[in-house]
Amino acid sequence: MNMLIDPLTARIEGIAFWANGLPSWADAQAFVANGALPENAATKPSPQLLPPNERRRAPESVAVALDVALAACTMANRDPATLPSVFASTHGDLSITDYMCATLADDPRAVSPTKFHNSVHNAAAGYWTIGAGCMRAATAISAYDASFAEGMIDALAQLADGADAVLLVGYDTGATGPLRSVHACTGLLGGALVLSRADANASGPWMTVSLGDGEASAPGALGRHAGGNAMAPMLPLFDALAARAPRAALHAGPGRALLLEFAYD
Repeated sequence: MNMLIDPLTARIEGIAFWANGLPSWADAQAFVANGALPENAATKPSPQLLPPNERRRAPESVAVALDVALAACTMANRDPATLPSVFASTHGDLSITDYMCATLADDPRAVSPTKFHNSVHNAAAGYWTIGAGCMRAATAISAYDASFAEGMIDALAQLADGADAVLLVGYDTGATGPLRSVHACTGLLGGALVLSRADANASGPWMTVSLGDGEASAPGALGRHAGGNAMAPMLPLFDALAARAPRAALHAGPGRALLLEFAYD
């Protein structure tokens, strides 16, 4: 691989996952190991960071992003209020975008203030900082099918610049209405990592990341299960971590890949 940046390193302290039929990282690990889906799995995320009323009203994009974000922080034993964060999403919330387009075309004065509020790309990041009481920097990033890879570069750059730990979240929803002809995105998918610098007191896999010319890894079990979602390019990482594989490659743009190498405790 022709390297485009010097390798960056991080400890993966926390891992979280949510997909239709696989509502936790433990479920995802079991699925990779034996192909079994859990019985009576939750059909939608329930972000405990939000009060019950807001939890019920939260759009799918916010719900899945906050669900995995909090789970990753809990696994890492990190206070969410202390972490800068990077929220990566290809499209934001496609159902809300479809609603906004249809309503603006038919009756602009009927636009719901709540739907408008939730239509911005950084809605999940905003809900997270408010719910967690976090005053640290929060980034919302989109780079189409390279969104998760670019979000990881951003998080690793913050570590290299001195941050103690960074929360990285990737998420996308399914497409509805005419938008399905633009991107036939299906299902609901979210994943999160808490990444830290060389902390002797932390536990979790070490990761070395290089950006260069190359292609993404072939889909694994999670990639085949949730590959219809726009955030599927992040799945080779979660497949590798679930199988304790030594490496994976993520799509990072046309002809570009993030090469990830892992070392396990």
